Amino acid sequence: MDLNLLTVFEAVARTSSFSAAAKELGMPKSSASRAVARLENALSVQLLVRTTRRVALTEAGTALYDRTTPLLRAVKAALGELPEREEAPSGTLKVTAPVDLGVLFLAEVVTRYTARYPAVSVDLHLTGRVVDLVAEGFDVALRVASKLADSTLVVRRAAPILLHLFASPLYLAHRGTPRTEEELADHQWVAFRGGAQHLRVAGPRPPAARPTRIVCDDLLFVRDAVRAGAGIGLLPTFVAEADLVAGRLVRVLPRFEQAAGWLHVVSPAAKHVPRKVTAFRDLVLELLKTRAAAAAVVA
Repeated sequence: MDLNLLTVFEAVARTSSFSAAAKELGMPKSSASRAVARLENALSVQLLVRTTRRVALTEAGTALYDRTTPLLRAVKAALGELPEREEAPSGTLKVTAPVDLGVLFLAEVVTRYTARYPAVSVDLHLTGRVVDLVAEGFDVALRVASKLADSTLVVRRAAPILLHLFASPLYLAHRGTPRTEEELADHQWVAFRGGAQHLRVAGPRPPAARPTRIVCDDLLFVRDAVRAGAGIGLLPTFVAEADLVAGRLVRVLPRFEQAAGWLHVVSPAAKHVPRKVTAFRDLVLELLKTRAAAAAVVA
């Protein structure tokens, strides 16, 4: 049985008018009339008596109306209470992201998100592991990669990850500020293990190798070592921006820039994406845009 036919019948029976029911349901009067006729054909019984002035229920129509109206109202109420259908996000949002993104960016995102949407709670998992969102029940993830092509996921590019050269004012005061690519070879370096081992500069010259004295597999350690004066480091802008704004780090040779992929906001594929997911994604994009504008002013 098509529930829509019962919905039309209930509206016609309640208003005693095809015109009023059609207006209420946002459909042509002819469509309402055909819907009731289809219901009568399906049940093999006459439900309404139609006259030029009004519409009246038959005995069978009254019995159907009395029995189905409470059920229809219960179904509508249940559908209206689903969190995904609410105008404001609600429920628990389960999020995963790399540790450095969580420490440097997501605390602000989550704080604003829960303040903006009081009916939502956040369950955040920070890990370097690539989580199976569907199997482990996650709603959304932040991932850094050049390209994501998993057809089971909805992927939104959020921002490019760009690497620049940074050093502390203390280090530069002691060792001098490099002005040319050739002078970089005379400096100490702090490097991220697994990161690019060459610098790319705009122009026809080939990449320059960089000698390293300290190597680590944690970006936050690399940042802290550079900030302490251990040497020059190649860092993502989102890792260095707070120290850059505060004057604890200085951009070295601004023409040096290296792409390290994209930050993606990822969620499981679904016909109807929950409002809590789209609201979180929109807030991530909003704050990334604000940060990019602020970093551009400082740089």
